[in-house]
Amino acid sequence: MTNPKADLLQGTLDMLILKALSLGPLHGYGIIHRIRRMSDEMLTVEQGALYPALYRIELKGWVSGKWGENETGRKAKFYKLTRAGQKQLRIEEESWDRLVLVVTKMREAT
Repeated sequence: MTNPKADLLQGTLDMLILKALSLGPLHGYGIIHRIRRMSDEMLTVEQGALYPALYRIELKGWVSGKWGENETGRKAKFYKLTRAGQKQLRIEEESWDRLVLVVTKMREAT
């Protein structure tokens, strides 16, 4: 039996990025790997989806980016969560908790 991958629901990518960065600053490729590890390999975020999302949330002030060198000596932009991003992460997590509760109630309804 293969390990099925969960499809990423629309609107969740921002929360996943914020959650990954809540553990510490990372460059884009590192964020992709952290999300994969945190989800036990069930979620894969493509670079084509990640970088526009990072740009968007950086404009919102939820993350800040700074250029530096990655572990292999290549130039990379490192992102870190801002205070506004920490607040937004809490909002996003509370929203997801409510959604999970509602979906669970609907599934259990008879």
